[in-house]
Amino acid sequence: MKSPINNKVNTVFIPVRDIEKAKEWYSKMLDIEDGDVMFGHLFVADMQGAGMVLDTMPMWRDGNGDIATLNVPAIQFGTDDIHASYQFMKENNVELVTEIEYNQWFVFKDLDGNMLMVCQD
Repeated sequence: MKSPINNKVNTVFIPVRDIEKAKEWYSKMLDIEDGDVMFGHLFVADMQGAGMVLDTMPMWRDGNGDIATLNVPAIQFGTDDIHASYQFMKENNVELVTEIEYNQWFVFKDLDGNMLMVCQD
């Protein structure tokens, strides 16, 4: 039987602790101009390509009320200028995990410590 699941990524979810702070930060870092806060815990960003949802993930929190962070760069954002992107992050005091590697990519952390990647398109 052929799989009924489509071979495409619709949306990525990023765990965050404060939806408003995360919305503001990601909007600035990724130049997001629009999106909706839904159900008090989701920010559905208006993105190109696959969608992105920032989520405080109330049902996935542990007994202490905390959520895990992405400890590996599982999500990659594209750029037409890796050097300008790196400099922009630096100027905005974003925690940079790596330098620009192979003139192609770098890893940074968001406000919640999630590791994310920017890669030259």
